[in-house]
Amino acid sequence: MTPVSSHAPHGQSSLRTVQVLGGGNAGSSAHVRSLASGLVARGVRVTVCAPVEADQLYDFTGAGADHVHVPRSSDPGSVAALRAACADADLVHAHGLHASFRAVLALSGRRTPLVVTWHDRAHAEGARAHLVRLLERRVVKAASVVLGTTSALVDRARRTGARDARLAAVAMPGPLRAVEHDDPDRLRPKVRAELGATGRPLLIAVGSLERHRGYDVLLDASRGWLRLDPVPLVVIAGEGTQRAELQRRIEDEELPVRLIGRRDDVSELLAAADVALLPSSWESRSVLAQEALHARVPLVATEVGGVPELVGDAAELVPYGDAKALADAVVRLLDDPERQELLRERGVRQTATWPTEDETVAQVLSVYDELTQPRYVI
Repeated sequence: MTPVSSHAPHGQSSLRTVQVLGGGNAGSSAHVRSLASGLVARGVRVTVCAPVEADQLYDFTGAGADHVHVPRSSDPGSVAALRAACADADLVHAHGLHASFRAVLALSGRRTPLVVTWHDRAHAEGARAHLVRLLERRVVKAASVVLGTTSALVDRARRTGARDARLAAVAMPGPLRAVEHDDPDRLRPKVRAELGATGRPLLIAVGSLERHRGYDVLLDASRGWLRLDPVPLVVIAGEGTQRAELQRRIEDEELPVRLIGRRDDVSELLAAADVALLPSSWESRSVLAQEALHARVPLVATEVGGVPELVGDAAELVPYGDAKALADAVVRLLDDPERQELLRERGVRQTATWPTEDETVAQVLSVYDELTQPRYVI
């Protein structure tokens, strides 16, 4: 029998992989898009199983992959669709906890190798937190290899029972819309005027309006900026379950904060910002942190999860939940142009240490080869 090769030389069939995505966050979706493109370029056949909306946004088919619509739910219909898509796969690679759990169900009774990438920690409380722990145990015990995007996630996978957990190389996700072709001197005042930040500092936060993002703490901190002249404007891009609660506080307390909803022009928003803010209770490889450093925008972030590992000394780090520390860090940074420039320079150096797309694909491909290449017994 001719061995399968991921590099597909003449006369051999290419490795067939299925990438399973649950709809996921921007980081995992962009990662799968980048991975699909790199794998296809190296002769690997790739099928991406994801909700149709994800393909519309990230264009997996444009990267050369096949796309199969699999709804985000774990109902029998979704699992059956995924099982059919994985029927002749040499290897399945699932991204995120819920996608991984669906893959475990779909591969039940088969010997197909399963690689799992944890891009982030599932956020849950109470009874749901117990369910998440059960799902994590089920997934890591079924996975051949668990890849974690931060050291903390690798440690969590090992504690949960993973037989093989490794740190994943993950390239910075490409922005949905690049600004390199725009004139920054023209773009910046235009965006600032649209946001209502002409003649005042502009602070940008991006992420879903959910409790773990720490926007309640950010609103507390914004009260400390009311005494400044001019008063900075905080703009939060994102949607989520906390929108009504946050909007009510903004209006009742007359806070200098605007909620602008989900946006596809984050690169433009960052290019116009004086400071980027990341007040979360947990982050892994934060997309905002990566884009801020890449765009040379000073970042103030909470010292949680994978953030210190990701940004190094290229950001101002504060404890989570400490509104005064967050407020003071921003004030100091706005008053210190030399510190801002130092962070910009450090940001450029830090981004150069992050894995490239080629390095990311090479690592994943080496894992695939390890799990699928025939082992000859002498």
